[in-house]
Amino acid sequence: MRVRIFTLSRGARMLTLAVSCVVATVAFGWPTAGGRGALRQSASQGGAAPPSNPATWFAKGQAALQSGDLDAAEAAFRKVVALDPRSGAAYSNLGVIAMRRKNWDQAIALLRKAEKLEPKMTGIRLNIGLAEYRRANYAEAIGPLSSVIKEQTDQEQARYLLGLCYSFLEKYREAAATLEPLWPKRSNDFVYLYVLSISAFHAGNKELDKRASEQLVKVGGDRPEFHLLMGKAILNHDEDEKALEEFQKAEATNPNLPFLHFNLGLAYQRLGQMETAEEEYRKDIALEPDMAYNYEELGKIYEQQGRDDDAENMYHEALAREPRLTESLLKLGEIHQRAGKNQQALKELDAALKLTPDNESIHFVRGRVLLALGRKEEGKAELAKAQKMLDSMLDKERAKKKEKEVPNPELTQEPQ
Repeated sequence: MRVRIFTLSRGARMLTLAVSCVVATVAFGWPTAGGRGALRQSASQGGAAPPSNPATWFAKGQAALQSGDLDAAEAAFRKVVALDPRSGAAYSNLGVIAMRRKNWDQAIALLRKAEKLEPKMTGIRLNIGLAEYRRANYAEAIGPLSSVIKEQTDQEQARYLLGLCYSFLEKYREAAATLEPLWPKRSNDFVYLYVLSISAFHAGNKELDKRASEQLVKVGGDRPEFHLLMGKAILNHDEDEKALEEFQKAEATNPNLPFLHFNLGLAYQRLGQMETAEEEYRKDIALEPDMAYNYEELGKIYEQQGRDDDAENMYHEALAREPRLTESLLKLGEIHQRAGKNQQALKELDAALKLTPDNESIHFVRGRVLLALGRKEEGKAELAKAQKMLDSMLDKERAKKKEKEVPNPELTQEPQ
């Protein structure tokens, strides 16, 4: 039996979340050259090192980090960089702490500083790639991850993340080439097989696509995770009821499967069953309180019901967990624009535009806000830009539809 695995181009962000849960954060912490020497000297003296010794604070930070005491670890590593501003290892571990807290922007800033101080330390670049991946900056993750693989061709985590980044950016040829070498180690991982099959199919690699698809069916079997992924693929092709059936099969076996209730919520929402969808999102929040998209979808439901205050609260909850959610920022801008709070709306729309400059909806709403603020020329320019972008999209859709038209030569023949 062979199953055609469909691409998840429109639902890639949810697959990203599902995949990211199986990628572990790796904490790298090496003392600087001076730190190692200080550690050896302290040990040889047999007594406690003075508090001003950065190696002592580094060791305390390492111990705290390994035990999960992030506050104590941060305080210790901050002490190290105060005493030794060139300790790349301390900045690296501060970056790891920020990653553990899911503060991706701060993590990137700290890790980039560590990279400048320790450019040969591949672990720092691996964590930069992982942090960029986790905040959905796939293009920015490619450089550091590629550099790790170039130096360590057998670095499994870096290769897997790089392959996923290529796939999510629809660079399928690069994705397939990057992921295929992982087959000996990951050919029993259905998520890996799923992405590999998609990438191989779009890259035109029929042999690899066939091999990955057949192995996926063999490995997936009746596992709930397999039904979840198949449901997502079907949902992406707007077959909502069939997708719901797959999700329900997964639920029957494992009702606490990560992201399952979120996807059930999406299916019910598309089917117009809003109360049931809300229940599913609430169930997923109980299991995954930090998953921002549950709150965003609840916001959409409440907004559709005319409950703007409740919707606003949900969008704020979503952004508190993931500040880079363009749609939540746009939705807040729309709510505040309707309420006449145009200055606040403009601030939110500007933030959304910075993240997604090619979004015609943001330009349209922003144009209306600027007009309401009396900035007529800017407002007209934004509306014109939105219309131009929309026209371009419609032209592409019409061209695509034209390409798919079935010729009808039989209708042009003269009657016999």
